[in-house]
Amino acid sequence: MLACTSAASFAQPKEPAGHPIDLAIVLRLAGAQNLDVEIAREKLAEAKAGHEAARAQFFPWISPGLGYRRHDGNIQDVAGNVIDTSKQSYTVGGTIGVQLELGDAIYKTLAAKQVFQAAGHALEAQRQESIFAAAQGYFDLLKAQAAVGVAGDALKISRDYADQVARAVEAGIAFKGDALRAKVQAERNQMALQQAREQRRVASARLAQVLHLPPAVELIPAVAELAPLTLGDPKAALDSLVAQALAARPELRQSDALVAAARKAKDGAVYGPLVPSLGAQAFLGGLGGGFNHSTGNFGDSEDYLFGLSWRIGPGGIGDGSRIRLNEARLGGLRLADLKLRDEIARQVVEARVRAQSLAEQLKTARSALAAAEETLKLTRGRKEFAVGIVLENIQSEQELTRARHDYLALIAEHNKAHYALERALGRTPGGAPH
Repeated sequence: MLACTSAASFAQPKEPAGHPIDLAIVLRLAGAQNLDVEIAREKLAEAKAGHEAARAQFFPWISPGLGYRRHDGNIQDVAGNVIDTSKQSYTVGGTIGVQLELGDAIYKTLAAKQVFQAAGHALEAQRQESIFAAAQGYFDLLKAQAAVGVAGDALKISRDYADQVARAVEAGIAFKGDALRAKVQAERNQMALQQAREQRRVASARLAQVLHLPPAVELIPAVAELAPLTLGDPKAALDSLVAQALAARPELRQSDALVAAARKAKDGAVYGPLVPSLGAQAFLGGLGGGFNHSTGNFGDSEDYLFGLSWRIGPGGIGDGSRIRLNEARLGGLRLADLKLRDEIARQVVEARVRAQSLAEQLKTARSALAAAEETLKLTRGRKEFAVGIVLENIQSEQELTRARHDYLALIAEHNKAHYALERALGRTPGGAPH
């Protein structure tokens, strides 16, 4: 379930229209168009083809063809006599054959099946990662858009105040230096607005890259508000959250499948050579020919061959180096699996701590924002009684702008932290908060 608190929104200057986008669209495009997801999908297709190729080893091959053979001169007959003869023969037909390293084929097929399953889990992991990256990019864009609004509001306030001071100077009731100080502040706010627009365009370009959209597209949040949201229950017991992550993360299922594939490869090195290799071949066709240039005598011809064999030495029974190689690979993958579990547990703890901390920081920032608004109001009140101090007014405006920026940045980081926690738990929200 998604829960939102009331939004904080500030006045924004009129901006040129861009391409509106919201969180639901971002998440949908990230799962459908992200190039990393497409790469992972191709790797899945590659692993599937590898599994099919491993299974194909169990099927015979067929080789149709023609053959011609001629001999002139001495040759030894079956009785041992050497004779001088000229002869030729030709064959027409097809050969059906099987040359199967049976033990190797069995274990390679089992290993390829696990690699295929691992690729499927890798695709899901990449999909979740891409959706998470897209959500992070969207909140950065939303923060940049809100920053443009804050900078525009600050510019309007400072310009209005600079105009008031300038009129007071013309009336002879204010110091010209105060008018210049107010003008400088307005110019600084103008530069801040330009920088905020620059950051918004950069955030748009980065999000467009994640979504695989044309780089010239300028994305604008369809909803201008930046509101705190909560995904799931960040106050749940830490042990429970870690257990959820270890049960749900596709990276762990991918790791399990890779470990299983390495185990099958190791078993293939140990037990595969004990299974005999199978060789079978059958020729079905016709044979013709005879002495000199005779081409007659054509008739049916069939040959059959079947055999079982074992291989001893390199690549076969007793190949210790091959066994040790596969055992080392299996051991490395097991250690990598343990490392991944520690990494996922750390991600859960870090994301949960960050989400809770930012929730508390938001309360502080909200209080600071209220105080800054009240400070500016009181400062403006003092000016109405002709005791206003320009520097004090400018400082109050700066504090208000800074408090607004801090508050909006914390909302964005708060939302990103909640998505990070969902990603750490192996869950991917599929829509926008409401």
